Amino acid sequence: MTDLRDRVVLVAGATRGAGRGIAVELGAAGAVVYCTGRSTRAARSEYDRPETIEDTADLVTAAGGTGIAVPTDHLDPDAVAALVAGVERDHGRLDVLVNDIWGGEMMVEWDVPVWEHDLDNGLRTLRLAVETHLVTAHHALGLLSRTPGGLVVEVTDGTDAYNAEHYRLNVFYDLAKIAPIRLARSWAHELRGHGGTAVAVTPGWLRSEIMLEQFGVTADTWRDACVTEPHFAISESPRFVGRGSPRWPPIPTGTAGTAAPPPRASSGGSTGSTTSTGPGPTPGATSSRYRTRDCPPTRPATGEAHTDARASRRWMTSSAASASSASTATATQNAIPAVRSPHAWLAAPSPTTGSEIAT
Repeated sequence: MTDLRDRVVLVAGATRGAGRGIAVELGAAGAVVYCTGRSTRAARSEYDRPETIEDTADLVTAAGGTGIAVPTDHLDPDAVAALVAGVERDHGRLDVLVNDIWGGEMMVEWDVPVWEHDLDNGLRTLRLAVETHLVTAHHALGLLSRTPGGLVVEVTDGTDAYNAEHYRLNVFYDLAKIAPIRLARSWAHELRGHGGTAVAVTPGWLRSEIMLEQFGVTADTWRDACVTEPHFAISESPRFVGRGSPRWPPIPTGTAGTAAPPPRASSGGSTGSTTSTGPGPTPGATSSRYRTRDCPPTRPATGEAHTDARASRRWMTSSAASASSASTATATQNAIPAVRSPHAWLAAPSPTTGSEIAT
């Protein structure tokens, strides 16, 4: 695993799910990881769930990094400005921004036309899923752009190719999940002259805390859910989506005892949309979370089974009724050949390194 000590990361939306998994994996590589969100040990967000950013920060530290919890409402520009000012004051740099803010599960209305959809819920969904990312980028990318090699990761649901061909539940959810992909393209354009890179990534069928609860299982007993939903065998742990994040080149020695900036991505500001299990794309390409010719049928360390393309299509048509959370919609990606990314964030484990896969 690449050593990420002296790298500073902000995971915006690190309370649970993919955000927590990414934060912990970056911590396992030694990074300083700022974990932000609205759910704390002192107060809960409207989710009213037990996960907290302090818990995530503790997991980051236990994994080998430095976890720092900062309660932040990313719809509050002053709060985000204060957050970034603190990062600059304490570390003087920001190497990675992970925009994983979402918060809309409780407002999703399935297959409801816009004239019947609750307008307040719909607009709130867009504020949580899009406005938060813009506010965070506005305040954070200035600091990130000062160090060549900076990386922005937009986390969404569905690859570029899948979202381009499929309508996602309702107009508000559809926009919310397409927007981060376009934002990654925007950040790539704006960071091009600063040696930065931006990518959009989607988890597969994520074994999030909410998803496990729906199936009545835990992170240790998740396979029991395959009895009632066989396709849950293709699901992945939240840490798996972060598994590619530590695959950066070693930090070269800088001057005066400081770390030199990481190398610039060869594409000079590239962007792509990929799934967490597929090798990353060249700019504009997309890869699949499902089995390809160079992907084994199971992950060696965990026995987590992949599915073939035909099985994935059957899941798409036959199991939608069981997918009552936004997390499950991520499993319906098209199976297309994988291509290699110019940036190490998107490097997927090969069959020979499958033992590294986190569960």
